[in-house]
Amino acid sequence: MKKALSIIKTTLVWLIVLLAVSMMIFTVISVTTFNRNDRSLFGFKMYIVNSDSMAATDFNAGSLILVKEVDSATLKEGDIITFMSQDTDSFGETITHKIRKITVDAQGNPGFVTYGTTTNTDDETIVTYPYVLGKYQSHIAGLGTFFNFLKTTPGYFVCIFTPFMLIILYEGVKFFNLFRRYKKEQMEEMQAEKEKIEAEKAENARMLKELRVLKAQLEGKSPELSSSVQSEEK
Repeated sequence: MKKALSIIKTTLVWLIVLLAVSMMIFTVISVTTFNRNDRSLFGFKMYIVNSDSMAATDFNAGSLILVKEVDSATLKEGDIITFMSQDTDSFGETITHKIRKITVDAQGNPGFVTYGTTTNTDDETIVTYPYVLGKYQSHIAGLGTFFNFLKTTPGYFVCIFTPFMLIILYEGVKFFNLFRRYKKEQMEEMQAEKEKIEAEKAENARMLKELRVLKAQLEGKSPELSSSVQSEEK
C-alpha cells in the first residue's frame, strides 16, 4: 500500500511538472506565433478570432484558426480568407471573412468583396491580392480563448506560477522530512553509541571490581602461605 501511494504521488508530481512546462511552452508559442503575419510554419499561420462575425456559419470568437498561404489568383467565391483590413473602422486589423465575389478595385487591381456571415454585410473595402494573408483551413473552438488567458496575469498565476509553487512546496516538504529523518537516525546512532560506551564502562567497572575482589582474596591468603612455608623449613 505504501509503495502504491508513493507511485501515485510521484506520478502526480510529474504530471504537474509536465503541465507547468507545457503551459510555459504554449505561452511562448502563442506570443511568438499566433496573430503574427510575418510568422508561418510550412506555409501555415495561426490566428485567434476576436469577433463573432463568422459565428453564423463557421467559427466563434475565441477559436484558433489555421490559415494556409495560397496564390490569391486561385481563390474563388465562397472561400474564407484572412486579410489585412483597409476599412476605416478596422484598418490594419487581421480579419477572416468569406469571399462574396471576385472583382477589381477603382484602380483596376484584382480583389475580393468579403463579408461576415453573421451580419451578411459586405466589408467597406475591396481586398486586393497584396493584403491577402491566406485561406482558412480549419479551427479549434475555444483554444484561442485559452491562449489569450495564458497571456494574462491571472493565467500566468493559475497555469504556470501555481504549479511550479506546488512543486517547490512539495520538494521543500520532502527535503524537510528527509532532514528530520536524517537527524532522527543521527540521534539514534548517537544514543546507540552512548549506550555502547556506557555498557563498556559498566563492563570495565565489573571487571575492575572482580580484580579487586581477587586481589583482596589473594592478599587474605598470603599469611597462611607464609606460615606453611616456615613449618616446612623447620
